[in-house]
Amino acid sequence: MSKDTKSPNSDLISASENFSTTLFDLSPVCKKTIELSYTAEKISSDGGLLLLREVENQSGILKAICNCIEEDRHPGYIKHSINSMLTQRVFQIAAGYEDANDCDTLRDDMILKICADVAPESGTHLSSQPTMSRFENSLSRSELYKIAVAFVDHFIRSYTEEPPMIILDCDDTNSNTYGAQQLALFNNYYDEYCYMPLHIYEGLSGKLITTILKPGRRSKTADVFSILSRIIVHLRKVWKNTIIIVRGDGHFCSKELMAWTKGHDNVHFLTGLTGNPSLNKLAGVTIDSAEKQFKSTGEPVKRYHSFDYAAGSWSEPQRVIVKVEVSEKGTNIRYVVTDIRCIRTRALYEQGYCARGQMELYIKESKTYLESDRMSCSRFEANQFRLFMHSAAYVLLHILRSETLRATQYATATMKTIRLRLIKIAAYVKEMKTRIKIEFPKQFPDMEVIANCLGIFTVLRC
Repeated sequence: MSKDTKSPNSDLISASENFSTTLFDLSPVCKKTIELSYTAEKISSDGGLLLLREVENQSGILKAICNCIEEDRHPGYIKHSINSMLTQRVFQIAAGYEDANDCDTLRDDMILKICADVAPESGTHLSSQPTMSRFENSLSRSELYKIAVAFVDHFIRSYTEEPPMIILDCDDTNSNTYGAQQLALFNNYYDEYCYMPLHIYEGLSGKLITTILKPGRRSKTADVFSILSRIIVHLRKVWKNTIIIVRGDGHFCSKELMAWTKGHDNVHFLTGLTGNPSLNKLAGVTIDSAEKQFKSTGEPVKRYHSFDYAAGSWSEPQRVIVKVEVSEKGTNIRYVVTDIRCIRTRALYEQGYCARGQMELYIKESKTYLESDRMSCSRFEANQFRLFMHSAAYVLLHILRSETLRATQYATATMKTIRLRLIKIAAYVKEMKTRIKIEFPKQFPDMEVIANCLGIFTVLRC
């Protein structure tokens, strides 16, 4: 940046300095004037982040990520530790501050400093936006690979014993780009330049397994297979007998995966399958029967049927399930391919395959509520690290909801609701010689819920 270049946040900082000396008059109440000023220095609007601090102390996902990042800075010039910068960024994301520019206005936030293991008053400032941007751009590909593995390891540690079955729900989603981001490609389906990050969750629990940033085109099935096979092999090192099912839409129908699962016990696939004339011919009797019934009754008809089918590139036939729906809107035909043969056709489609729709909600929370599509860096590796930090925020909030809040009305709440009700709480902070005093409002709607959560964390620390 040249000497005469103005910082993008200079106007904001200047404005905040002016506000600190300005009084604003509001409409009177009870014949008394109201004066407002920006002068309360020891109050944070995000007191509920202390809950996530306790979650991190128990789960260690941020610590695991820190262990993957090499500290190559000169010790004499280090002002902010890797743990401090990572925690600051992830907790800001969890609180709804997804932009790195927010670091400038939150670097003295009392609660955020406590979460980053910095003394709220006597400690140094947290990282500024330029420092955070340098941090995001400092990671190498090998470090990013280690972080991806760390997410899988954390997923494994989240179970106290080997689970009987897990489902790897896979899907990619568009993250639109608007600048000169590396590997941002034009996607015809979305009609945008974008990335296509791959999200992998455990379908029964909603736990995040890992997220991989990809260029803006649909992945080739061989590329997807390469990622999934590595994950499964890594899981199998710990869980010898767990049934692992790979579930996804038609883009995850992979001949490589089909052939690979045959040689691995208790590994199965259940994916969508794109229709073609050969499939329609094999399902012809079911289609004709459903259309005739609708024509005679006028009532919507739904039929299921299964048969063996082998595309030209497949090594052997697989079980294909066809669902035929006929209504006044026309005939709707869907195909699913699987190597699972012990479950009845209708149950496997409706309870097995259709349940993958729940994953859309997991992606919605990550993408819409945690803004995981904020890929503003030019460097591809920096954007992958950003995706990991947003994913870490998802992990912390998911643990808070599924474990700590399990017996409350927020057990099934969205992360947006949890943020609004349990994180956005005013807190007064006072640092003393031997202790730090934090005060929440004397009355607020969910004080009992938060008190119970803090009690749980107290027991867990014992």
